[in-house]
Amino acid sequence: MRSKARRSAFSTSLCPWSRLLANSSKHLQTLVNKAKQQGVLQLPIPSFSDDNFPIVQYADETLIIMEGCNEQLRALKEILNVFTLATGLKVNFSKSQMVPVNVPQEKLQLLSACFGYATGSLPFTYLGLPLGITKPKIEDFLPLVTKCERRLQGTSIFLSQAGRLQMTNAVLSALPMFHMCTFLLPQTVIDQIDKYRKHCLWRGSDINAKSHPKAAWSMVCLPKSEGGLGILNLKTQNEALLLKSLHKFYNNVDTPWVQLIWDKHYQNGKLPSHIKKGSFWWRDILKLLDKYKGMAMCNIQDGSACLFWTDLWGGQVQSHSYPELFSFAKNKSLSF
Repeated sequence: MRSKARRSAFSTSLCPWSRLLANSSKHLQTLVNKAKQQGVLQLPIPSFSDDNFPIVQYADETLIIMEGCNEQLRALKEILNVFTLATGLKVNFSKSQMVPVNVPQEKLQLLSACFGYATGSLPFTYLGLPLGITKPKIEDFLPLVTKCERRLQGTSIFLSQAGRLQMTNAVLSALPMFHMCTFLLPQTVIDQIDKYRKHCLWRGSDINAKSHPKAAWSMVCLPKSEGGLGILNLKTQNEALLLKSLHKFYNNVDTPWVQLIWDKHYQNGKLPSHIKKGSFWWRDILKLLDKYKGMAMCNIQDGSACLFWTDLWGGQVQSHSYPELFSFAKNKSLSF
């Protein structure tokens, strides 16, 4: 269930808007957690290891994941009423919606009538990203592609060659960056954005122009120190941004999704391998496992997250240093 909070005249007279949002986020989480502790609300994810109820908040966007139950929805509605009285923030029902996951249409109508929200469907957009339980399709990235096209046609006609280079690298290359921090973009989407970047650099705003480029795109994407123009390679940049997720995972960062994946898939000494498991997002991340291990060195502590033969530790990979001995190993995925 998504909600948007709007500012009231009472709240603005108490404290600045930014501070109010920060405090209200804590207030809502506290109220919902107390309801969970009292048994009024039930966790929708039984294996969720965090004590907090699953609420995602950013600015005035709120995402609450809960069970599709009339009693719990009524309890949540009462909590939101208490939240409104305490903070002066009101739920904007016209900008809120209830999105079902494996809920029959008949039950969904009853639930929406209970709460008064409009109904939506998966995938929906949250903070500009397509959010769903299946891998986003190419058409789900069309708003991003359309945004790049509009930016190309809007300004590049007035720029010089140097200005178009700056426009390509600072604007068109930056537009997909937020998506690339989360998703492994399909190659078709990257090719289309590259098409707009090429047109911006060589032909200006005319998307139908046929003049030939002055240099190969692979050369243009090289650093300036190597004779290129320093334009970002989107595929490489996408993989580099997603490698941060593997870094957080292996370092066991105190983040809910990290703990959830460890508890769900890698208990009893199991470690990530080429056997893909989990959600579509985590399977895409695991495609970069070899690249991550090729540049990351293990700092051995208890050894539970380090493979003895295939990980880089002590300055070398043991399977490469002792290939004959490695061939006799019965368990090639042995940890310390």
